[in-house]
Amino acid sequence: MKYNPAMKRICVFCGSSPGARPEYAAAARALGEALLARKLGLVYGGGRVGLMYEVARTVFEAGGEVIGVIPAGMVERELAYRELADLRIVASMHERKALMADLADGFIALPGGLGTIEEFFEVLTWAQLGIHRKPCGVLNAGGYFNPLIAFLDRAVEENFIQPEHRRMILAEESPIVLLDQFESYRPPDADMARWALDMTNR
Repeated sequence: MKYNPAMKRICVFCGSSPGARPEYAAAARALGEALLARKLGLVYGGGRVGLMYEVARTVFEAGGEVIGVIPAGMVERELAYRELADLRIVASMHERKALMADLADGFIALPGGLGTIEEFFEVLTWAQLGIHRKPCGVLNAGGYFNPLIAFLDRAVEENFIQPEHRRMILAEESPIVLLDQFESYRPPDADMARWALDMTNR
């Protein structure tokens, strides 16, 4: 398959815990292998724990590009992956998220907790507002994100999310299929982005 040359790196948000089920770690490793197969670099939170470590180690140990971004105050708490050739220690969470977004050409959430959801929805909101036009998706390992997907569909029914913006959120159980969708992703037109920005400013 001929992959999109414009895509260089994918940012992955995921838990600093391995979670309760082995399929979560398996999905993290499978995503790392899928990134390697397409010669895509990984941008992630810089930790050496949980699902963060599973996806980063998979890419790093196979010789792929891994950029870790971690705030100074979290280096010890998250046990930073110091072996990385490119570990960037920043001053704050805000700086971390901004740098990760700048470095990446798309965003994937693996299972995780509050931080994972907050980071993913921030970049998703930026996409809705037209601040960037990069694909955003969840790797729905073991059906972990099913309740979240149901919530998003409910928000559409209740007129809090436009259908065009709901379609921006890609969701697949297979990292290969999800990355295929990233390759062919087309963002909403500029008029929809302006609509979202107008609604936010009311």
